[in-house]
Amino acid sequence: MKILIVTYREIVQLLPMRECISVMEEALIALARGQVYQPLRMVVRPQDAAGLMGLMPAYRAGAHPAFGLKTICVFPENPAKGKDAHQGSVMLFDGETGEMRALMNASAITAIRTAAVSAVATKLLAREDANDLAIVGAGVQARTHLAAMACVRPLRRARIVSRTLEHAQQLVEEFRAAYSFPIEAVANVEEALLGADLIVTATSAHEPVLKREWITNGAHINAVGAYSSATREIDTATLAASLLFVDRRESAINEAGDYLLALEEGAIGPEHIRAEIGELLTGAKPGRTLPGQITLFKSLGLAVEDLAAAEYIYQQAKSAGVGTWVEF
Repeated sequence: MKILIVTYREIVQLLPMRECISVMEEALIALARGQVYQPLRMVVRPQDAAGLMGLMPAYRAGAHPAFGLKTICVFPENPAKGKDAHQGSVMLFDGETGEMRALMNASAITAIRTAAVSAVATKLLAREDANDLAIVGAGVQARTHLAAMACVRPLRRARIVSRTLEHAQQLVEEFRAAYSFPIEAVANVEEALLGADLIVTATSAHEPVLKREWITNGAHINAVGAYSSATREIDTATLAASLLFVDRRESAINEAGDYLLALEEGAIGPEHIRAEIGELLTGAKPGRTLPGQITLFKSLGLAVEDLAAAEYIYQQAKSAGVGTWVEF
């Protein structure tokens, strides 16, 4: 038996953002229709460890069934060391025989598919005329979200803010020539959010980085940084004032600190989650109904997204002759 190994650079080549957005739409529709199976992720969180490990399995039925498993380590201090906070692998298995088909770099898949899902949410929830982007954070996800937002809205400008101005400036210098709209590094979050109608929070913060008074009515927010029940990027007032949408309810009520901490404070009730993104894609639930509403997509990342990305990469790699086949 041979397996295909696909590296970070090869995944970037095989999974362009626009194509990944379409792949994620299909994956979320399949999830909403009950065509894929996904249990909650298992998290290994030793008290004395510098990070955690998450195990994210999924299964897709059909004519060519497949299992997928992402094993992902999250180390929040990695960016200070020049490394991605997400490290791990995505494994693809044949759904009929159980044989492993591929081993892929999880950092690349996570970076691209997370931003692509935010793009799907933005297409559905942001106002059609939204064009003023603010990104809080200057790491890997900030970079892929800049590309993703540019795919779904005609951006007029983008402002980047980070814990240090130098990090934001580095991102700006890296991408200034890649886009037709101006990209600017700013010193604080309030300045970045002034007039912004598209907002991305992609930080490792444990406490809120957004305040309600900084957010323009009618804005859309993609909250992607906080990944546990004890961390959040969005303050309670913003959460309560927003129409809240999630990638999966089960994940949100177990893992989304942005939602759970506001719930604990009594600012919202369980009904505050309006819909899953897949329910918007199938037309089962409505999204934004008024221009002045603040919409908020809380992203946690799903195993079905990793499985869909891995299946797409596998087919593209075979067609293009990319990757390395290894006897296993």
